[in-house]
Amino acid sequence: MNYRIALAFSFLAAVLLGTTALASAKTIDHSGTYVGTSVTVPANEEVRGDVTVVGGDADIAGRVDGDVTVIGGTLTKEPGAQITGSVNEIGNGLAAYVPFVPAMTASRIERQNHRLMLWLAYSVIVLVAFLIFPVRVRAALDRVEHHPGLSAAVGVIALVAVFPIAVLLFISFIGWPLIPVEFLAVFAAILIGHAALSMLIGRRLYELILPHTTPSPLAALILGLLVVSAAGIVPVLGPLVMGLVWLVGLGAAILAFVRETAFMGPAAAGTARPPIGGPPMSAA
Repeated sequence: MNYRIALAFSFLAAVLLGTTALASAKTIDHSGTYVGTSVTVPANEEVRGDVTVVGGDADIAGRVDGDVTVIGGTLTKEPGAQITGSVNEIGNGLAAYVPFVPAMTASRIERQNHRLMLWLAYSVIVLVAFLIFPVRVRAALDRVEHHPGLSAAVGVIALVAVFPIAVLLFISFIGWPLIPVEFLAVFAAILIGHAALSMLIGRRLYELILPHTTPSPLAALILGLLVVSAAGIVPVLGPLVMGLVWLVGLGAAILAFVRETAFMGPAAAGTARPPIGGPPMSAA
């Protein structure tokens, strides 16, 4: 069980790395290594030293006094360009075969398909988290449904506190082994909260489309994940939506590990609520 969770989190990190690597081109006037961006050396510019581009393209129109290496991208040497060292182009077109390599030279439609594949892969990870932690997802669903404002506030506090806590653990030396545990716990909470929000969205859509049908938690989750993934690939609005989902979901997942009487009082926590639709989810 533990190794599957660790594999899921590593996969999520790879997805996030591939997503953040999509960046715009930049003009350079000095040597160095550039990751996740395309670089351009203008015709009137001279760069002293080696230029290495990972996950992007290199357009050389000026002079480079050194080697030029492009990994996972395309090297374009304009007429009149001068490269005194060696020229290396590695893995050009790799994105067509490996979906997690940034498709820097792809068309807009291909990039949208690439982003959709990433979101679908992430949705599969969320689904696995639901299958591993069904009771916690159900508890997080209850928190976000009845305490959305508190969930958002707790998510903000947790996000702000993550790095100071990591710094304190690093300073203490004996807390070093707990630093990866902290970040894995945050990833787990984000996955659980994302599953809870997606399930809530899917259940509400089922109620609108089929008001007399009670969906199972799994069906509601899959429908919600499709809706959230579609919103995530929308330009400009997508990152904002996903940021809100992760923030509120993180807070809801943290509250799922706290008894409701701890923040609402015995009277409010004992108020009767309608049951969650679908077959029950047991701790097993």
